[in-house]
Amino acid sequence: MEVGEYSAVDAVGLIELLATGEVSVAEVESAARRAIGQVNPDLNAITGPVFENALHSDPGGRLAGVPFAIKDSGPFARGVPFTLGSRGIRGAVAQADTALMARFREAGLVTIAQTTQPELGLSFSTESVAYGQTRNPWALDRSAGGSSGGAAALVAAGALPLAHASDAAGSIRVPASHCGLVGLKPTSATLTAELGLSRTVRDTAALFSAVTGVAIDERRDPGSLRVGVTTVAWSGVDVDARVAAVATSMGKELEWIGHRVAAASPKLSASDVVTAQMAAAWQAGRAMLAAPVQPDRSLLEGVSRTLLNEALLLSETDVAEASAARARVTRAVDSYFESHDLLVTPTFGQLPLRHGVLDYNNPDYSVREWIERILEFGPFTAPFNVSGHPAISLPLGESAEGLPIGVQLVAAHGGEQLLVRVAAQLEQSSPWKNREPSVFAH
Repeated sequence: MEVGEYSAVDAVGLIELLATGEVSVAEVESAARRAIGQVNPDLNAITGPVFENALHSDPGGRLAGVPFAIKDSGPFARGVPFTLGSRGIRGAVAQADTALMARFREAGLVTIAQTTQPELGLSFSTESVAYGQTRNPWALDRSAGGSSGGAAALVAAGALPLAHASDAAGSIRVPASHCGLVGLKPTSATLTAELGLSRTVRDTAALFSAVTGVAIDERRDPGSLRVGVTTVAWSGVDVDARVAAVATSMGKELEWIGHRVAAASPKLSASDVVTAQMAAAWQAGRAMLAAPVQPDRSLLEGVSRTLLNEALLLSETDVAEASAARARVTRAVDSYFESHDLLVTPTFGQLPLRHGVLDYNNPDYSVREWIERILEFGPFTAPFNVSGHPAISLPLGESAEGLPIGVQLVAAHGGEQLLVRVAAQLEQSSPWKNREPSVFAH
């Protein structure tokens, strides 16, 4: 199988080719390895060489034979080293599979690499002292987003059809928007949710079904829905007019499809969103403090050192305030969905960021100041981590210079099927499959 043949099809397409016997699993894996080797020198999207041997998986799984990668923050795979994107963490090796990793293996995914992320995954730009800048295949002077930037860069460049991604404030959806991909954050009881990135809606549906056991028929008509559209950030920060225009046009597109569309949004407190988000950061700090392999603090980046110091001083009052803020945000979003089926917003507030705009190594930020800083650029995603509602980013626009622009759809708890079905409608009416970045595996 030639690299160009491999990169031209998505995961579902590969499964179909494998089923007919036109190609073998070994041939697909070989093409994936060559594709990564071709694009990664430009992208810097993996933490080291591709794995010498793919991680063991079930050859009878739903996605058997599909090349895949896992993020440096997990899901942890037994025997695989990890660094959480930090030069201060060395010698850490997963002793067991996480539950999600076990499901990836059961699905038959052929895991051959580990992707980059910012240190501790706490930035919307994947750049770290440990690994350097992960570059966007659409424009190498731009970030691939964060924190799942390495995954996004490889999928957008055609090196992988699917890659794991996780999301505590937008870390699936922001890289999806930066790199022109589909990124679904599932419903979650915690601020962090995990799934992956893909180039097509049907691949995202297939991955969700494979790891949850919940079948999604993305071709099914969702009916006429009550849709609210907003391009105004709850925090009051400016939103790039080009980004806002794409979300507005998709509202009109949904109305043309047959949905009932009006300007509307949840009534959210930006302060509550930030306060609730601090709980996720503190949790990351406490997890690091409790880890069997302790980091070398002198080698941590500035915000990470501040985070560990704050985590040590965390009080019951701090936890209670974060919990109360989260409850208020959740009630506000729940209230919105009492009268609406869907919310449409920009995914990110700006065009893909240039490298260096977000300086995680700056020691002068408090945790709150850092969260406020990243939400200046990406104000639309974090509220739905706080509330736990599912959300998906779709690559529905591009700027005059060809940079991807994502649109976010949000649904009520458990509304992944609805999101995927509406996403499939938009994929058909406003297709993106013929767009290709300047760095692409051929």
